[in-house]
Amino acid sequence: MSSKSSMVLGYWDIRGLAHAIRLLLEFTDSCYEEKRYTCGEAPDYDRSQWLDVKFKLGLDFPNLPYLMDGKNRITQSNAILRYIARKHNMCGDTEEEKIRVDIVENQVMDLRTQLIRLCYNSDHEKMKPQYLEQLPGQLKQFSMFLGKYSWFAGDKLTFVDFLTYDVLDQNRMFEPRCLEEFPNLKAFMCRFEVMVPILSLTKLLQSPLVTEGPYCGGFLPNTSFCLKF
Repeated sequence: MSSKSSMVLGYWDIRGLAHAIRLLLEFTDSCYEEKRYTCGEAPDYDRSQWLDVKFKLGLDFPNLPYLMDGKNRITQSNAILRYIARKHNMCGDTEEEKIRVDIVENQVMDLRTQLIRLCYNSDHEKMKPQYLEQLPGQLKQFSMFLGKYSWFAGDKLTFVDFLTYDVLDQNRMFEPRCLEEFPNLKAFMCRFEVMVPILSLTKLLQSPLVTEGPYCGGFLPNTSFCLKF
């Protein structure tokens, strides 16, 4: 056990918005523990385990995920990623790198939001063809932005690579062939999986977080698009 005090990451017991955070914590060998909140079964999807404590944790904007690190209490998934990344100089060094980080951070969240809206929609099967039709165009933009660089900020790994890996992986699960036209994105995914300790990935993939349920870990009944993630 490390002598350092542990950070506490709070989130639902799903992959969701915390996956990139968990990967970054593992990669940086951070001392942390998790507080996982469980959602009840259908049809009520009871969330009282979280709601009972939501406003008792001293959070300025109570929400999940949250990170507690001593006196620092942080919400918003990307704010948490940046907080961890700053500890390890993973936010970009030069102005150009920082600009690239800022752009990708926001662009990849747009892509995530589109996929989440689709998967949470009761008509997602009808909407799926439209999403898949426009997906190559979006992936092409990421491919062109990455270019010949190893990482999205340039030659150095930053926190946005964890975020981008997560979202590209979700799309790859949604449509396994979606990256076939983009060799540099496929290479990025492979490169990331080599850089992030395999044992860490294996531990996360074998954890209770990898459960069968709605794609994004939502609490929606009658969702037909379910898989293990």
